[in-house]
Amino acid sequence: MTKQEPPDDDGNRGVENAVLLGFFIVLVAAGAWLLMTMADVRKGLDCSAQGRRNCGTIELPERSR
Repeated sequence: MTKQEPPDDDGNRGVENAVLLGFFIVLVAAGAWLLMTMADVRKGLDCSAQGRRNCGTIELPERSR
C-alpha cells in the first residue's frame, strides 16, 4: 500500500492570505495609534513635571478669508 498525499487546497490559499494581510494591517494601525497616544501622554507629563499650569493643547479656529 502506498500512502496517498492529501489534495492541495490552492483555492483557499488566496482567502487565507487576504485574511492574514488584513489582520497585519489592523495590527500595524493599532500599534501606530498606540505609539501616537503614548507620545501625547508623554508630552503632557513632561509639561506638568516642569511645573507649567497650562499644558493642554490649544486648538485655534481655522481662518476664513
